[in-house]
Amino acid sequence: MSGLGVLFRRELALAWGRGGGPMLALPFYACVATLLPLAIGADTGPLKAIATGSSWLALALTSLLSLERLFERDFEDGALDLLALGDEPLEAVCFIKCLVQWLATGAPLALAAPIAAMALGASPGLTPLIIATALLGGLGFSFTGGIGAALSIGSRRGGVLIAVIVLPLFAPPVIFGAGAISQAAAGLDWRAGFALLGGYSLFFTALGPFFMAAACRNALS
Repeated sequence: MSGLGVLFRRELALAWGRGGGPMLALPFYACVATLLPLAIGADTGPLKAIATGSSWLALALTSLLSLERLFERDFEDGALDLLALGDEPLEAVCFIKCLVQWLATGAPLALAAPIAAMALGASPGLTPLIIATALLGGLGFSFTGGIGAALSIGSRRGGVLIAVIVLPLFAPPVIFGAGAISQAAAGLDWRAGFALLGGYSLFFTALGPFFMAAACRNALS
């Protein structure tokens, strides 16, 4: 098995270990999604109008949960030094880490997103589009969040620093994803919002590993 294959299996085991992966993300997502109806009250009119946006906001907040462990754990035990000195490019290592982050957290959240949206008042007919946008947006969240995680290596209160760095960058996919679903619910053309969401996610998927690798090298120097 190639070095990247071994790294993929290692990262997947770490992502699922000690209650990680969807075991923490899904309950947190459910809690965030259910708090809003409790705050608004029994009137379903206002809740239905903001159902898609609320579910996307919950998705963005949940994506922050495991970002602090993405590089910090390897930095503390010296594994990041070995990965940086290994045969595989550090950019490829960062790509694998974020891909596993998406598979372990983003993909399960995408499957749960229609349930949360329908609980908030969205139409069941929007389920395929909700899953597609959540999968695409979750990919962008993982690679954007990886940049924040790499920049916060070695810092105290890294989770707070990551949130400060990446939450402004999470705004575009939330707007594009929720906008596409809202347009589809209104019977309008949703493809523009979906295309913008795809462009955002592909941009950070392609260039994010280079930013992460540079930040890791800076932390190790």
